[in-house]
Amino acid sequence: MAKKILIIGAVALGPKVACRLRRIDPEAEITVLDRDNVISYGGCGIPYYIGGDIADIEGLRSTQSHAVRNQKFFEEVKGVKVLCEVEALEILRKEKQVRVRYLTENNREELMDYDKLVIATGASPVRPPFPGSDLPNVCIVANLHHAEAIKKRIAQGKVGKAVVIGAGAIGIEMAEALTDLWGVETTIIEMADQVLPAALGKNVSTVVQRQLEENNVKVMVSTRVKEIRKAEDSEELTVVTDVNEIPCDLVVLSAGVRPNTEIARQAGLALGTFGGILVDRRMRSSDPDIYAGGDCAEIRNLISGENMMMPLGSLANRQGRVIATNISGGSSHFKGTVGTFCIKVFEMGVSKSGLTSQQAARAGFDPVCSIVSQADRAHFYPSSQVMYITLIADRKSRRILGIEAVGKMGDAVKARVDAVASLLKTGHCDVDDICGLETGYAPPYASAMDVINNAGNVLDNILEGRNATIDPVGFLKEFHNSDIRVLDVRDKVQAEEPIKRWGDRWINIPQDQLRNRLNEVPTDEPIFVLCDTGTRSYEAQVVLVANGITNTRNIQGGFSLIKVNEANFICLVE
Repeated sequence: MAKKILIIGAVALGPKVACRLRRIDPEAEITVLDRDNVISYGGCGIPYYIGGDIADIEGLRSTQSHAVRNQKFFEEVKGVKVLCEVEALEILRKEKQVRVRYLTENNREELMDYDKLVIATGASPVRPPFPGSDLPNVCIVANLHHAEAIKKRIAQGKVGKAVVIGAGAIGIEMAEALTDLWGVETTIIEMADQVLPAALGKNVSTVVQRQLEENNVKVMVSTRVKEIRKAEDSEELTVVTDVNEIPCDLVVLSAGVRPNTEIARQAGLALGTFGGILVDRRMRSSDPDIYAGGDCAEIRNLISGENMMMPLGSLANRQGRVIATNISGGSSHFKGTVGTFCIKVFEMGVSKSGLTSQQAARAGFDPVCSIVSQADRAHFYPSSQVMYITLIADRKSRRILGIEAVGKMGDAVKARVDAVASLLKTGHCDVDDICGLETGYAPPYASAMDVINNAGNVLDNILEGRNATIDPVGFLKEFHNSDIRVLDVRDKVQAEEPIKRWGDRWINIPQDQLRNRLNEVPTDEPIFVLCDTGTRSYEAQVVLVANGITNTRNIQGGFSLIKVNEANFICLVE
């Protein structure tokens, strides 16, 4: 059993390794280094501190029993030596030493020995290369110092308008924090054509974008920032894009993160495609005496088989336990991840696991998607809310590749995705597994046929050729670019408004009248079939096919999901 363990980094992974090691081996000499003076905090909680959900910043550094995780805590409670404001400069692998610098002692340098070394250096936010990204009041959100500075400036009343560059998780959370508590007029700029581009497909991301816009966040997608300018006589900034110029008082950069691996690179450790440290399933680097994990390490995607970066504190903590077990002589493995993710967007919960349809196609699969709109509990229960789920499978193998969900009840959304994530990790989850997935049932919590089962059932029907579909975003594009008409099988009252807008392009035959009015359905042209959620329109499609009308496509998610795109839809067709 190793006796001298040195850990570089004391935010998430490092403290977990140290505390687990101490519990296994009371005699080991454990030293943790960090160049900062604030350690062991929940960085994912920073937007919620800025937004006021967490009143005291110490809450991000505290245990459940309200003890602050500082040097004294680790030494007296955990029996672990922590050195703050000490920077690791160089790893001397042959000598098994690390050269360090004491930042508060006139940069005094020292060599520290190790038997096993753990690199937990995390990742840093990217500052885009456009001019002005380093101006005052152009902020990154990487640590508690940044959080306090941003909140202080807002609290002083110096921020009336803000621009967030990047619509990933941190960008969206920061936009919510600025808007919800402080009433700051906030704009999100994203160069991709959707929000959360690395996490969600276009249909679910559109629901998220609408949620942001309904809460007074302006969202600009497919937009590039060219530069940021500062006024000569004031602190006002101007964000110059390829579309317009936006005056503001604060800019938050949320353009992704880059792993902190320079010390590993200089030591000759193997790095991956994304610049992260390559590790095996025991979390060992290319040097068997050096372990790495958290945001600075690349991990295997269990769906695609490729490496990926997944900067989440939850993964870092699980990896830390694995590392500590192995350093202590045990045998533990971190097999990889299926990329499970969740986020709160105002009153809406968003979650996903696995690959999006685009990611699946890039990985060599032939993805097929089902999109369902259904109540998250029994539809007759008073607090039921609509939930949208996208389920992705490979056409040939029927293997489930991913799931995305969004709805008003975040816990309910997360529960469905977590259930599928546990199956995805096995590598053997197919459509039938989702159709037959056993879930708890009571009207306050779920429907008798749960929304997740129905997502599987719809996907089964698509794969078997019984349900010819088009997704809402695809429908909007095709409806705009062609003369294809819609058969609306909802009640007459529900169809009145669309008929007023689009005239004879919108045919209304309620479902209960369809069999007696088949002669009114065009047979010489393609038709989109629509209802509220996609269920009645599928049943109508079955009736049409049985009567020889086969050139139809069922609009997945129905009008409830089309309505999310209503502003764009009206703009497109008018």
